[in-house]
Amino acid sequence: NVIIRNAKKLRQLTENILDITKIENNSMELNKEEFILSRTVLDSFTDFANQISKEQKENVKLIFALDEGDVLVVADKHRVNQVISNLLNNAIKFTEQGDITISTEKEEKYGKEVIVKVKDSGSGIDPDIISRFFTKFATKSHTGTGLGLFISKIIVEAHGGRMWAENNPGKGASFSFTLPIAANLV
Repeated sequence: NVIIRNAKKLRQLTENILDITKIENNSMELNKEEFILSRTVLDSFTDFANQISKEQKENVKLIFALDEGDVLVVADKHRVNQVISNLLNNAIKFTEQGDITISTEKEEKYGKEVIVKVKDSGSGIDPDIISRFFTKFATKSHTGTGLGLFISKIIVEAHGGRMWAENNPGKGASFSFTLPIAANLV
């Protein structure tokens, strides 16, 4: 198990470094396709729930709260999954006990877009790092590289979306991103 876990960490680090190189060379390509966002969010959530440890499952309640029905987006499904996975991995890393919720909500304020939000009840965002949170190597963690959120923000912006983070009132943090809606099937 240790070898498999470390091999996965090494693979993720290698993929992050390759993504950073593509971003810096303006060569990151998106393979856009039409898909129903809620299905991709649910698939990412299910994969994540199956990968966390037994101890984490006992201490952290994972909640899938789909606020919107079948919203159609045109995006790179693999890259959207990458963003969701980064957010869920960060949430579990900083939540020893409590809830982690992933939700979607339609937003009309800035045009037709859908917001995907990962909300945790963990330690929240350190005030020392919040101003540079989505930059390379911005981390207070001893286990992360500080590349995941930087890459995620670039991916979201390449799709015409926005990404932000904030501390929750009381405890924890929320990480959100938007994607333009292609159509609403409900």
